[in-house]
Amino acid sequence: MSESTPEKQLAASAEAAAHENGRAPVPTGDTHDLAVALEPTLHEMCRGHLGRVEWFRSTWQRGGAATGFSTWTFGDGSAADVIVKLPVGPKEYAWTVGLGAIDHRQWETETGRGLPVPRVVASGDFLGGYDLAWFVIERLAGPAMNHEICEGMVKELLRTAADFHAAAGVIRPVEGVGEERDWHHLIGRSREALDYVVMPEIQKWREALHRLDRCLDRVLGVWESRPRDTWCHGDLHPGNAMRRDLGNGQRGRCVLLDLAFVHPGHWVEDAVYIERQFWAHPELLGQTKPVSEMGRWRRESGMASHGNHGELAAARRVLMAGCAPAWWDTEGSQAYARGALGVLERYLHMFVK
Repeated sequence: MSESTPEKQLAASAEAAAHENGRAPVPTGDTHDLAVALEPTLHEMCRGHLGRVEWFRSTWQRGGAATGFSTWTFGDGSAADVIVKLPVGPKEYAWTVGLGAIDHRQWETETGRGLPVPRVVASGDFLGGYDLAWFVIERLAGPAMNHEICEGMVKELLRTAADFHAAAGVIRPVEGVGEERDWHHLIGRSREALDYVVMPEIQKWREALHRLDRCLDRVLGVWESRPRDTWCHGDLHPGNAMRRDLGNGQRGRCVLLDLAFVHPGHWVEDAVYIERQFWAHPELLGQTKPVSEMGRWRRESGMASHGNHGELAAARRVLMAGCAPAWWDTEGSQAYARGALGVLERYLHMFVK
């Protein structure tokens, strides 16, 4: 008997729902070929506003979606460069459309230009008889902001994240448990990994993880009691951010991409997520402290800050740093190992008695 995984259960549920509402489930296989086959139907759904789509394959995309470049002609004859994406997962669809759908009359207004996510020109949750979500969004100028790593960029990303938190909280009340990880298992894997990974300062890692293991319940007591009052982006890094092109050489605000990992949690999750990417090279942050900076922008936006964010951030840092050996195959580097060990040693004392 084959193993029943969450992915298989989700697929089965989607197939059952599709049959109930008279739609066919999305066929498995090459989504690029599926997109090409469904393009005529997509043009019909867009009522002539969508131009010819140039579908492309990309090695960096997750989720198996097909993506294409095109143009969108509005009712007044004006046009915009757009991106078409299908199929889109339910979470990414709900947040992208919920936050980005905007009337053309607001397209060039301060409100439209100020959205922290891509502006959406068209969307739907079925196509060609299939239970398939899709959307057409503005094409951002690019490249992604990871091509301009500097302190100013980090500040901009943190401010945009705070704007995202505010906007997401308006369209939907925060509810749910959010991220749940087996931290005991992960830290155990880290300790085991030290027997075979090639990392600097192995003995110091052994000592630090031994201390973490002894106080892990105290760390988790802090972290698991966190208020879950924010819709966290969940995958916040410069590669998931671009700038809006305002025309005439003007560069607009930072815009966040990839909303497939949005979840309820505490805002320090997003702040430490950004901070962690600079543990290998903290000098790139300059004088900026991501947790303090994001907290400042949230206060200026009128958002309440529940919980002791300093203590919560310390617990999150300790947990994430402690996983570095466990995640070595996918995230490991000599510089990151040294940075993570430094973070672990710097904050662990707060939980050791």
